[in-house]
Parts: sequence; C-alpha cells; structure tokens
Amino acid sequence: MSPETRERSLAEPLSQATEEQLWSSYRSTKDQGIRDYFVRQYAPLVKYVAGKVAIRMPGSVEFDDLVGYGVFGLFDAIEKFDPSKHVKFKTYAVTRIRGAIFDELRSSDWVPRSVRQKAREVEDTVRELEATLGRSATDVEIAREMNLTIKEFRDLLLKISSTAVMSLNDLRYNSEDSDRISIAESIESPSSLNPDSIAERDEVKRVMLEALQELPAKEQRVLALYYYEDLTLREIGEVLQVTESRVSQLHTKAIIRLRAKLTNLKRGIS
Repeated sequence: MSPETRERSLAEPLSQATEEQLWSSYRSTKDQGIRDYFVRQYAPLVKYVAGKVAIRMPGSVEFDDLVGYGVFGLFDAIEKFDPSKHVKFKTYAVTRIRGAIFDELRSSDWVPRSVRQKAREVEDTVRELEATLGRSATDVEIAREMNLTIKEFRDLLLKISSTAVMSLNDLRYNSEDSDRISIAESIESPSSLNPDSIAERDEVKRVMLEALQELPAKEQRVLALYYYEDLTLREIGEVLQVTESRVSQLHTKAIIRLRAKLTNLKRGIS
C-alpha cells in the first residue's frame, strides 16, 4: 500500500466522525492521526490569514514565509483549543495563526528603527495625554502636544502604520507565571495557572476590554471590521465611506491607544 493510499484509508473514518467527536477524542488521546487530519483540514486557513496579513506588508516580506510562520500558529491552536468553551475552532485558530505570524515578524524586526522610534514617541504622547485628560485625546490635542500640524500628525500616522500591523493578540502582559495575557486569551483554559495568576489575567482582560470600549466609535468599528470580520482596509473604507488612508490612520490610532493603556496597566501592576 502506497503512503498516499494509506493516508486516504486513515482519513476516511475520521472524515465520517463529527467535529465534536474528533475534538473530544483528541483532547483525551492526543492521537497523531487526528492531529494530522486537523492540520490538513485547516491548512487553507493559514494561507487565508497569511494573505490578509501580506496586504499590509512591504515587498521584502515573502508570502511563503508568512505561511510558514502561520503553520506554527495552527499547530499551537490545535494543541490548546478547548471545545468546551463553545467557540468555533476556526475563530480560535485565526487568532493563533495571526499571532504566530506577527510574533515572528516582530522577532525579525522588519520595521525600520526610525519608524519604531516615531511610533514610540506618538504612543508616549498619547499615554501621558490621555492619563491627564482621563479620556481619549483628539487628533488636534495629540498634534498640539507633539508640536505638529494636523496634516503632519496624520501623515506621521500613515508612516508608522506598519508598526500597528498587529493582532489583538499582541496586546499582552508578560509576567513570570502568566507568560502571555491578551484579549484573545479569554477562550483558552487557564488551568495551568495558580490562583494569583488567574486573578491577574482576569484583571488585565477587564482593563483591556474597558480600554476597547473607551475608544472613539469609529476606531472601535475599524478594529471590529479588521480583526473580527476580516475586511481589508479598502473594504472598511467602503463601509465607513472614507478613504483607505483614513482607515489606516484610525487603525493606527486605535492600536496606539490600546498599547498606551496596557503600558500604564503594566506599570501599575509590576
């Protein structure tokens, strides 16, 4: 029997089982055949997510590399998925795949240092200004604080938009026990954590969800359409009836606000 025939013969009984049955079996047995079946079934999802990410990447970033990074996210999703949470695997996997891609991009430091520096300057300004104001700062207020005109500030947002190409999984809090906490972690079982770490995770999630709710309405909608509806910036522009560059600005500001909020949170906890 050839390897291809053997693979088909093993896959046939698996394909006859329901998704729920397969996940239940895999959770209890960690059967390699079931794992391989899931990898084959959801491999197209990796290319889909990589394609969405590639739209915002410079030409130096290869699509095949993004797919390779995303495969590790799929493996991670299969290992950590908990069907008892009543969340579809596809929804969970997209977050993990995207997160793995951006983890690798971050580690390779593909964004020029000068652009990162500008992004940090904007983030620091927003963090300090909003902490003082107790609300979301307007473009005018941020530009004034940075001694920029509105046009200069919005041009700067477009310039640093590459640093905001990230998943909500990037909004994290790192500590010795909890490793990584993000909004997306709410569907992952925290069974391996001690009670103090679980309480810390819950507090971080609460504050970050509050931060999302405090964003201006348009920025909230851009994040929802981009990360949860998987629309491109151009498609979001059509929905909101604004230009693609304006959507990019809104997305960048939203991410900067959330990162600033998380920085304040970490300083308060650590």
